[in-house]
Order: sequence, then C-alpha cells, then structure tokens
Amino acid sequence: MSGDFVQQIADFARLVVAAALYPFVQILYRQSLIWWPFLLSAFTLALFAFWFTHGRRWAALGEFRRRFLGPAIWAHRSARADYLFYLVNGALFPFVVSPLLIAGASIGTAVEAGLARLCGPIGEPLLGLLAARVVYTVVFFLAYDFGRYLAHNLLHEVPLLWQFHRLHHSAEVLTPFTNFRSHPVELFVMASVPNATTGVMSGIVWYLSGGEIGFYTFLGFHVGVAAFNAIGNLRHWQVWISFGPVLNRWLISPAHHQIHHSSAPRHFGKNRGFELAVWDRLFGTLYAPGAEEPLRFGLGDGSDGKWHSLGRMYFWPFRDAFARMRGGTRAALSIPSSSAQTP
Repeated sequence: MSGDFVQQIADFARLVVAAALYPFVQILYRQSLIWWPFLLSAFTLALFAFWFTHGRRWAALGEFRRRFLGPAIWAHRSARADYLFYLVNGALFPFVVSPLLIAGASIGTAVEAGLARLCGPIGEPLLGLLAARVVYTVVFFLAYDFGRYLAHNLLHEVPLLWQFHRLHHSAEVLTPFTNFRSHPVELFVMASVPNATTGVMSGIVWYLSGGEIGFYTFLGFHVGVAAFNAIGNLRHWQVWISFGPVLNRWLISPAHHQIHHSSAPRHFGKNRGFELAVWDRLFGTLYAPGAEEPLRFGLGDGSDGKWHSLGRMYFWPFRDAFARMRGGTRAALSIPSSSAQTP
C-alpha cells in the first residue's frame, strides 16, 4: 500500500470525523446560523418584543416562558425530528451537496472574463475603489436576496421540487432548528441559485472596477449578515414579531415567515422572501402581517404528524417525486401554486 494512498485514506477519515462532529460544535462558529451570539440575540429580541407589546409588564415574562420555552414546542415530536435531521444533514452536507455546487466566485470569474473578451479590457476603472465597494455591497446583497427568493419560488412552483420542499412545511412547531429541516435536494437548489445570481453580478462589478476589488470585499457586509442571521433565527420561532405597516411592505419580519408556514389556505404560498419584501410585492406573493393572527403550522393536509421520522424525511420526497413523474394524481401530490390549496 503506497504512502500516498494511506495519506488519502487518513485525509478522508479526518474529513468524515470533522463532518460528524461539526453539527455538535456549530454553535461555536460565526459562519453558522446558530452561532451562539446569534441565538442569544434572537432570544433577547424576542423577549424584549414580547414584553414591549404586552404592556411592558413583568407578568409578560412568565407568559413568554410558558408559551415559547416549554415542552409543548421544544419537546414536540416535530421538534425532536428537527434535531435529529439537523445532526444527520450536517454530517451529510459536505459529502452529498457541497461537491455538486458551483461556487459564485467561479461564475463571477467567468462573467468577468466573458465581458473582457466581448467589450475589451477596461483601461480606466469606471468605479473607484470606495465606490466599487459600496456598489458591490449593495449589488451583492440584492443579488443574493433575489437569488434566494427565486430558489424558494422554484421550490413552490415546480411540482417535482415541491415534493422535496414540502418536508420543510411539514413542521408542526417552529424552533431555530426548523431552519435545518430541509432535504438535501432543497439545500442544493437553495445554494445553487443564489450562487448563480451573485456570481453574475460579481463578475459585472469586477469588470467595471478593473479588477480592483475581490469576491469578499463587501463594505461592512458582515454587519448586515450578523443582523439578518439574528432575525433569521426568529423566523422559525413562534414569537410574533412584526415590523409595522410601513416596513412590512419592504422587509420580511419573523411574522411574515410564520405566516408562510401557516396551514391556513389564505396563507398558502405567501411570503417567500428572506430579507426584502420587494420580491414578494413584485410577484404577487406578499401577505403583509397586521394584527397578530393565531397560526397553526404544517401542510394542512392531515399528513404532518406522519413525517417525523428520519427515513420518511429523506425518502418520502423521492417516492413522491417518482410517483409524480409516473403520473401520480394531483390529489395525492398537490401543486403549490397560488391557486392550489397547498402551502
């Protein structure tokens, strides 16, 4: 057995061990959605918002504990399934999904090179360094947010993709771990489309700046990521937080996304955006929150409680997708369009 082969085996073994351990230590890494400062920030924001909107009474804190910190949510069978799925998905992602992804940087490099061939190299950059960073920060954010909206829209509107996304909507309670209740096929779609949109826009900005900025030079973008990740954990928690009638038309609040998970027919397919509500407004999928609504989460077809096992979460979407390709009935495999009665 050659030394190179032994080294390859050892490297692969280290990768396997690291992948298996990562879900347990993800709370320590700031690139993770559940980095402990993000979770702490989400909890603090939720507690303050509930206290403030309930008369700023000390008794509201006890009500908060009973409603949102008790076993009815965190020990629910749906939540327990989320925890297990999080652990397995976290270990599988580096092997199953990551190798299939095309990096946005690669797309950006190809776009920049294509523009240079088509239009010729830029002698003098059209954008100075500071202006380029400002433009890049804004453009990258818009491209990333639109890419995620577009991917989410595909998961709802393309019948085969819906069979995989419906797993996410089968959650009967919402916790930050519901973020991870996503099938590997969905994870691939949700990563690939934003990679494409940000890659294209990055290549254009790189070309216009004469190559003076790189892929990760976003002016203060890390601040925005921190803020949005803190809010992101609140989307999958059942504390109602709305931004008010004006901002709700522009920004996606936690209440928007809780409505998205509602099993009520009037909420089906609404609020598919992540940060900006503009995309939902443009494409007719916005349901702006008003007063707090009582919500029941899930698919609303009676199947919610049947999804909470690891085997079903991974294999039922494939079963349903294959059934649809073979001509399965609409009643059995519903299409999540704005007119169909599915979430």
